[in-house]
Amino acid sequence: MTTAPRPRTSTRDPEDIARRLTAWLGTRLPGAKAVGVTVPASNGMSSETLLFDIEHPEPPLRACALRLAADPAAYTVFPVYDMVRQYRTMRVVGEHSDLPVPKVLWLEEDPGPLGAPFFVMERVEGRVPPDVMPYTYEGNWLHAAGDAERELLEASSVGLLARLHDQVPLREAHFLELPGEGDALRRHVAAQRAYYAWVVDGLARSPLIEDAFDRLEHLWPADPGPTVLNWGDARIGNVVYDGFEPAAVLDWEMAALAPREVDLGWTIYLHRFFQDLTVGFGQRGLPDFFRRDRVETRYARLTGHTPRDMDFHTLYAALRHAVVMLRVAYRQVHFGEAVVPADPDTLILHHGSLRAMVQGSYWD
Repeated sequence: MTTAPRPRTSTRDPEDIARRLTAWLGTRLPGAKAVGVTVPASNGMSSETLLFDIEHPEPPLRACALRLAADPAAYTVFPVYDMVRQYRTMRVVGEHSDLPVPKVLWLEEDPGPLGAPFFVMERVEGRVPPDVMPYTYEGNWLHAAGDAERELLEASSVGLLARLHDQVPLREAHFLELPGEGDALRRHVAAQRAYYAWVVDGLARSPLIEDAFDRLEHLWPADPGPTVLNWGDARIGNVVYDGFEPAAVLDWEMAALAPREVDLGWTIYLHRFFQDLTVGFGQRGLPDFFRRDRVETRYARLTGHTPRDMDFHTLYAALRHAVVMLRVAYRQVHFGEAVVPADPDTLILHHGSLRAMVQGSYWD
């Protein structure tokens, strides 16, 4: 998500993984062969993705994607990769909403075949707004689109959140309840505090992140609102689009039960992160795209729920993103791709905007 060389994401050998995948596939679908196995250039920095086709007389050639738990040797972004939880989440969303979630085919909990648990799902063709270089930069399909086309994409994408939050019954997503005490928001923030403690264990702490946690307490909502199933990593970079409408909703590893505004804050802030980055490099970006007021108004119209305490929730999103960015930076240090500066806060790419949020001046 930066303009620097992409940090290392795995120490695995793709050719070895491809051979082992073919051997495993034969145990699930006798006579089948995995062909055209590739690792996409945009592979994430958490779970890994493999793309392949199944060659078999019944069914005919089928396009698939495989989500593989992160390589422990690659200084993982998150402490735990629960592939069963992701698989169950996609099944629940697929069965209890009309969101276009790819059909999950197989779950493998045994780490033996590929070195880590994984699941296989059908692959949906289309195009994804890029992270590197960000879709807010000139030269990619979304930036080059017309205003009406981006309006359609924005409307249909906010609609995904509205439908997810309204349609999936909590009883079906009970396994996504976070541990701890208090309401869903308290548990969510407590989980982020624990994650931050894991990231900085034995390393330099971030005064800015800790100030942001303190600021959250001052902004804490009097009424957090209803709890719903949150997508977690709710952003357009995790959607495959057919034209300008969603064809597949991906990356459910951060799903949890939380107020609606947790997803909304993440959606709004992650676009602002890319927009701020683009402006910082001297381009105009897409200033009218996914604006906070437009997203809030559209969501309220679709759901009847007016988003509340959004200064809290956008700050919370920027804080959560900062912890992830700090972990990614420390991984680059681990692999000799960077060094720790005198001020560890500068390892956070958006430290300026996070500081402005803590000070209450970002949205002025």
